[in-house]
Amino acid sequence: MDRPGLDEYFMEIASVVATRSTCLRHKVGAVIVKEKRILTTGYNGAPTGLPHCLDLGCRREGVESGHRHELCRAVHAEQNAIIQAALHGVSTAGATLYCTHQPCVLCAKMMINAKICRVVYRHGYPDEEALRFLELAGIEVCRLE
Repeated sequence: MDRPGLDEYFMEIASVVATRSTCLRHKVGAVIVKEKRILTTGYNGAPTGLPHCLDLGCRREGVESGHRHELCRAVHAEQNAIIQAALHGVSTAGATLYCTHQPCVLCAKMMINAKICRVVYRHGYPDEEALRFLELAGIEVCRLE
């Protein structure tokens, strides 16, 4: 029996978290981990108490992926994971964020300010600026194939 490495293990958990997503375009899950312990999880969906895209449709239908984020009613998975840490008083400084998809530049900026030190993702996303921001901030980025 092959035992998965930690990156594969936590990425698999992020994939399960993504199944809760209410986005019609991308099902994204995120897990924040520190010292081999899960701190928080998040998936993309409408803010608490507001209608989901599953119910109302996607406002970004026909818009190229990676563009016009302001039209989207969903909070991104990475944002929700960071918000959960803030709500529960959990420090993310020095943590690793596992995400099923490469972060966008908005999420990258939040990760920088949340002092996330490493980002691991599986699927690409058309936002090279996000990767530049993370690199400039000294955040290690790893893509799992």
